[in-house]
Amino acid sequence: MSGTQWKMPPLVKVYEALGAIGDGRVRIEDGRRATVVSSDESKTYEVETSADGREIASNDNASYWQGYVGYPAIAVLIARGFYRPPANVTDALAGVAWKELNGKFKNDWARTIAEVEKALEQAGHDPDAVRSEAEAVLSFLRELQPVHGKRIPPPAEKPAVKRR
Repeated sequence: MSGTQWKMPPLVKVYEALGAIGDGRVRIEDGRRATVVSSDESKTYEVETSADGREIASNDNASYWQGYVGYPAIAVLIARGFYRPPANVTDALAGVAWKELNGKFKNDWARTIAEVEKALEQAGHDPDAVRSEAEAVLSFLRELQPVHGKRIPPPAEKPAVKRR
């Protein structure tokens, strides 16, 4: 599996990554390793990237089981400065209870995004600007053509913390 190209994630995973940045849930450990805390704080994911960001290892469920670049890896690439979204977009997505929403809509990503966009609009943010930025991140990922690093087993779950 190491060295093969990652599949591209669904758009909702980019929204989640931007939200993780907005929440400050990404911690850079050193030049290679970082951690990302889940939206309900029940898991801490490990992400390792090469110096150029192209080789990625991540132990979130999507990366481990589905073979696409999961939101923790995307968030780490952003935190490391490989892509710089505007602060108004990451701020707009801060505080979203992703795990709860994904569960509520049974991982129907379109319904999750629609719900988030409705909340963004109600909070005075521009959902079109957020979607446009999320699509730009996907374009960046396609151009990067990231490859799999080593496989890291997913973390154990701790009791969840209720978010807004």
